[in-house]
Amino acid sequence: MTEARTVIEPHAQGAHPPAGATDGHARFINRELSWLDFGARVLARAEAPEVPLLERAKFLAIFSEGLDEFFQVRVAGLKDQVAAGLRAVSPDGLTPKDQLVAIRSRVGELLHRQSHIFLDELSPELTKVGIHLSDWHDLDEDDRKELVEVFERQIFPVLTPLAVDPGHPFPYISNLSLNLAVMVRDPDSGERRFARVKVPNVLPRFVVMADGERYVPLEQVIAAHLDALFPGMVVESHHPFRVTRNADLTLEEDEADDLLAAVEVELRRRRFGRAVRLEVAEGIDEEMLALLTRELDLGRDDVYVSPGPLDLGGLWSVSSLPRPDLKDDPFTSVTQARLSGPEDERVDLFDRIRRGDVLVHHPYDSFTTSVAAFIRQAASDPDVLAIKQTLYRTSADSPIVEALIRAAEKGKQVAALVELKARFDEQANVAWARALEKAGVHVVYGLVGLKTHSKTALVVRHEEDGIRRYCHVGTGNYNEKTARLYEDLGLLTCDADIGADLTQLFNYLTGYGRQEQFRKLLVAPGPLRPRMAELIAGEAEAGEGAGRIIMKLNNLVDVDMIDGLYAASQAGVEIDLIVRGICCLRPGVAGMSERIRVRSIVGRFLEHSRIFHFANGAGPGRPDWYLGSADLMPRNLDRRVEAVVPVGDPELQRRLQEILDVNLSDDQLAWELQPDGGWRKVPPGDGVNTHEALRRLAKERARRRDPS
Repeated sequence: MTEARTVIEPHAQGAHPPAGATDGHARFINRELSWLDFGARVLARAEAPEVPLLERAKFLAIFSEGLDEFFQVRVAGLKDQVAAGLRAVSPDGLTPKDQLVAIRSRVGELLHRQSHIFLDELSPELTKVGIHLSDWHDLDEDDRKELVEVFERQIFPVLTPLAVDPGHPFPYISNLSLNLAVMVRDPDSGERRFARVKVPNVLPRFVVMADGERYVPLEQVIAAHLDALFPGMVVESHHPFRVTRNADLTLEEDEADDLLAAVEVELRRRRFGRAVRLEVAEGIDEEMLALLTRELDLGRDDVYVSPGPLDLGGLWSVSSLPRPDLKDDPFTSVTQARLSGPEDERVDLFDRIRRGDVLVHHPYDSFTTSVAAFIRQAASDPDVLAIKQTLYRTSADSPIVEALIRAAEKGKQVAALVELKARFDEQANVAWARALEKAGVHVVYGLVGLKTHSKTALVVRHEEDGIRRYCHVGTGNYNEKTARLYEDLGLLTCDADIGADLTQLFNYLTGYGRQEQFRKLLVAPGPLRPRMAELIAGEAEAGEGAGRIIMKLNNLVDVDMIDGLYAASQAGVEIDLIVRGICCLRPGVAGMSERIRVRSIVGRFLEHSRIFHFANGAGPGRPDWYLGSADLMPRNLDRRVEAVVPVGDPELQRRLQEILDVNLSDDQLAWELQPDGGWRKVPPGDGVNTHEALRRLAKERARRRDPS
């Protein structure tokens, strides 16, 4: 498996474009296959021997859950297009049917690799350190007796077998549920019946043996006791299976008079989405497979056979075991000097922000003592008149939402834009919206046809010299839990122009009308797309050797932006792109993109920040720096409300340059995209690990005295 750790081969549809070719097949990499290549980079972390064992288990779980979402949304959408008879091609020249064929081939490769990692690498290594992922068939008689007691006491009362006969139709199989397909026979009549047993998701995925060291898949324990569920019957066969359904939430314009009610209705519909994937264990018999595909209205191309356990997302429970010796070293965020004070003395964040803009970089800089503290102080400060904030994804016990509730209870004007359509967080956001409304917060649910994805907060405060507006514009969600796992940036400022822009943006979101003109913010939909295109083109006009573009993104998909980057490269602009996930641009193609380099950082933290650098954005030799919530994708530029903010302070610009320099120097976590669409691991060199380097730099900053 050494080679698999260093190279990800390109998919067939994207391999080896002719140099300088201009057709879509050669100019663009398929979006869906590029996402699967990102999944392959995640799998590479699961098989990397230098990664601690339980962290490797975590990466397997991340890959499994990511693939679930890919099928629920992306594959489901392509299947809808095929069903509707649509033959429109993607920018790389593939029809929806072509893409489904290519996806199936690539997913098959990845699933084989995932099973190999789990069965042949991870499980044996965990066994060596006392964590045994055991199979029922490997247990001795005493072990099985122990599990009989566990089954009778903890598992059996929760199970509900559902048989299929003339009085019981084929049961509804819920999305992503793990099940056992069982064939039973009446020994007297010889009559055979299919039955389904759902593996309860309220129970741990793995049953822990009494020694605390061995873990047996729950479905195997249930399968070994099927005679208790079907007394007097002969159990002929049993096979685990799992169904994935279309889970993309779509709202029609005429449904959205009451967006909150419409989302709640759509959430109920989601449970009954069309099946798009059937996962089965290796060894399933043909009769059972035919029955499942027929009843679920699936074809054989929708079936994925696994030699290992299904739903390795359950490895989250294994990765959370209290074995610090098998995990990354504990990570503690720091409070940078600008935001810290003498021990036990509360810092006046408004005072610190008035002295100069503050750049926070999570998880290296503490979210709790920066962004969360900013909202908490605003909620309790008697001079604060109003707080306005967007909420896209937040934690179940969010201290920020609780602070907004306290602020409203104190009589402050509080407005919260809760994006109900944040995919897979809709239910949680509905609950928060109702709690905020109950407390007197003015809650807005977003705009019809648009998702509000911007990460913005505005605090209006009465001070001696008049009203002052304090702002936070960031790249990540207001979520203290993910702020410890996701890499993100935020700008805290009381710049008057940015404050005026945020006021106009919130008025647009909560009121009626469209604000197209902003002083400093780049907002989507609206000025973000044309300004970004203008900045890219501007570098091409800067003169030979003067143009320079660096972008750090989650995804690069938009055709017009990619073509603009191609044109800039052909005009002599040097371009570095740090793209975590999907990248549809082909770098290094002669005559088209030879001055463009693309790399991806995949490691301990999820790279989530977006940084845009243009060496001549403000004029010859006058660089422009931006950070914000938007990737260069059609949905971000045209169908979401996004906010990108300029960073003008020279010291903060140096901080952003430092982050990019570290990313571009990484030779431990970095991958490079090749002209043929394949990804290759950057060869080891100076030993630069982005996450460790930025952690060290954050600690150094925390030790410095506040220069203000």
